[in-house]
Amino acid sequence: MSADLRATPRYRKVEEHLRALHGPAFGRAFGLREADVTRDGARTVVTGDIMDGLEGPPRTALFTAADGALRQISAVGGTARSGRFSPDGHTLAFLADRAEKGSFQLHLLRDGRLGEAEAAPAVPGTVEYLHWSPDGLRILLGVAGLGADLSGGQGSGTNRTSAGEAAAWLPSTDGDVNGDSDDAWRGLWLYTLSTGTVERLSPEGLNCWEAGWCGPERVAAITSDAPGEDDWYAASLGLIGLDGAVRRVLGSKVQLGLPVGSPDGTLLAVAEAVCSDRWVVAGDLLVVDPASGGTRRIDTGGTDVTRLQWIDTERIGYLGVRGLHSVAGVVRIGDESVSEVFSTTEARGGGTFHPDGVFTADGEVVTIKESYVLPQQLVLSGADGERVLASVAHPGTDYLLSVGGSARPVEWDAPDGTRIEGIVCTPPGDGPFPLVVNIHGGPVWGFRDSWSMKAAWVPLLVSRGYAVLNPNPRGSSGRGQAFAGLVVGDMGGADTYDYLSGIDALVERGIADASRVGLIGGSYGGFMSSWLVTQDTRFAAAVPISPVTDWYSQSFTSNIAGWGNRFLDADPEQHGTRAHTRSPVLHASKARTPCLNVAGALDNCTPPGQAQEFHQALRAHGVPSTLVIYPQEGHGVRTYPAQIDFLTRVTDWFERHMPAV
Repeated sequence: MSADLRATPRYRKVEEHLRALHGPAFGRAFGLREADVTRDGARTVVTGDIMDGLEGPPRTALFTAADGALRQISAVGGTARSGRFSPDGHTLAFLADRAEKGSFQLHLLRDGRLGEAEAAPAVPGTVEYLHWSPDGLRILLGVAGLGADLSGGQGSGTNRTSAGEAAAWLPSTDGDVNGDSDDAWRGLWLYTLSTGTVERLSPEGLNCWEAGWCGPERVAAITSDAPGEDDWYAASLGLIGLDGAVRRVLGSKVQLGLPVGSPDGTLLAVAEAVCSDRWVVAGDLLVVDPASGGTRRIDTGGTDVTRLQWIDTERIGYLGVRGLHSVAGVVRIGDESVSEVFSTTEARGGGTFHPDGVFTADGEVVTIKESYVLPQQLVLSGADGERVLASVAHPGTDYLLSVGGSARPVEWDAPDGTRIEGIVCTPPGDGPFPLVVNIHGGPVWGFRDSWSMKAAWVPLLVSRGYAVLNPNPRGSSGRGQAFAGLVVGDMGGADTYDYLSGIDALVERGIADASRVGLIGGSYGGFMSSWLVTQDTRFAAAVPISPVTDWYSQSFTSNIAGWGNRFLDADPEQHGTRAHTRSPVLHASKARTPCLNVAGALDNCTPPGQAQEFHQALRAHGVPSTLVIYPQEGHGVRTYPAQIDFLTRVTDWFERHMPAV
């Protein structure tokens, strides 16, 4: 396969597909996330992704819903995100990188001055999130250094500075003689509205991964003593006073996230979850009394919570996943009673991995609604039903609906009797179809019924005549922490048969052609795509993306090596542990499947050497293999025109080795 496909008919065909989808929306919002609403529900704001062409990453802008449409309220041509209304609803705080590309800073937009945002004093680094204090007097800023790690879900690598004038020969470095570089840390800063000043809140030497207010005088934060991505997995919950004093409140054997305190500061809420990626948290709701240290685990009816918000001192609003459903509910703290606002098979997260949204004072919730056959909508849901505030539908989404087929839930039993769920996308007509199994990352994540299944290759493959199975094996979110924990210490074990039995079920039901079955997946899905071809020879083609193929070398090259060893329950120094027995590269002699191995050169989570090792091991055993490394990509292929090239190679690989016609 040539290094440059741009002049080929197959590249032009994929480009035409993407232009038909995105072209009608160039210059306008095509993807929504980070919704917010005033407490009275009267005004909304949402971050919209905007493409101006099939070149580079999307930019972002702020929009409000007006008369059923989206109206941009941030400066035209700028990059803005994370709009948050003040408690009284009169001021909108947001982040923008107007002064220096990639360095987001706080801006304020006051009533009656739309388009005339004022910039707060800059803080060193880039602001990742902001939260208003309950009294509206301060804004909490979560600030990352420009050398801080990005999670796999963010694309890995580090925050990037603007292009500089450094000499080309200068080396890259990792760490220094005094420990971690100052720009690798995350800290908390406060902006005070009355003085217009910013000051650092968290002390030096404390890394603050995420935080929220606990009353107007304290902040609840997930913290660690070191800034590396691996350090997040052992982070604890603490309280930080306005004087910078820190008190540890709660630790966990698994992970903690989504910290929020009650408006009066008497209670904390946090999610406790088995996690494989930072900021991809789906778990149990804990309510903590910081004075006594007492902790209550709230029964949310089997929902893994993914978003928490104190509506007032007596109520916590939450969103989460239960099976294939997105759920929103309200907990009354006094009696721990729960009332659900909705439970739906449609996804409710927008650009996030899990359900997300924000509650009004009346307990209504604003979310971003979507499904495989429904372009994103900004909706307000409550006891009286649901109201669509705005939609991103346009002629391009109509085009995708015309070629992308349909989606429906499927279930099957694994060999040990465990019930497994998934979603299968199929073209029109009767099967059997050639089947591509799309394996999600994590492993603690999960597919929901969402637009394009959050993977551009899914509707593209369906348009070419393929069925695509999107399974949620053991370890996936939405089935409780016990189910998520089944993969811990057994990656590549019982979950292997969750996939194989799902394929068997679709073959038996006449959906899939047993002679034409392929695999694709990124991150953990890349590992499983590599692993499965060494465990079963049925596969006609596979595309592992950003994979782990050698857990031994991963232990000494990845920035989340400790996580991998814990999830494998393996010691790379001990022969015969899962670091060796579950490494696809050490089973390559069993493989017969042609593999297209894809990686990004900037990936620190699953470094590109992982794809290269498997490629060379396959070639050594006479198995067809191609290695593709994108020099400007990290964890996954996210920007244009690299994504056009990538999708061209994916479709060409499957059409070559398991043609649909």
